Amino acid sequence: MANRKIPMRQCVGCREMKAKKDMIRVIKTAPEEGADSEILLDTTGRKNGRGAYLCPNSECLGKAIKSKGLERSLKMPIPGDVYEMLTKEMEEFETR
Repeated sequence: MANRKIPMRQCVGCREMKAKKDMIRVIKTAPEEGADSEILLDTTGRKNGRGAYLCPNSECLGKAIKSKGLERSLKMPIPGDVYEMLTKEMEEFETR
């Protein structure tokens, strides 16, 4: 039986390579008419948009905010209120 290849992704916070299924995807949606693009947590990993991956803990999110890793990966400046929303969503995800 052949071994299947495990897709790996790099965390934008701690910069470690981990299995894709163990990571949380942060996406930037395509801008729609009259609206800007949104930044969301994609827990399913299947939504459309440019993605960046984070470890499922708030430490890595904090590192990504401090190093501006998310801004580089998503190729856009990210306002502070979006970081607050991502922090709240990450805390909810950790408590599940």
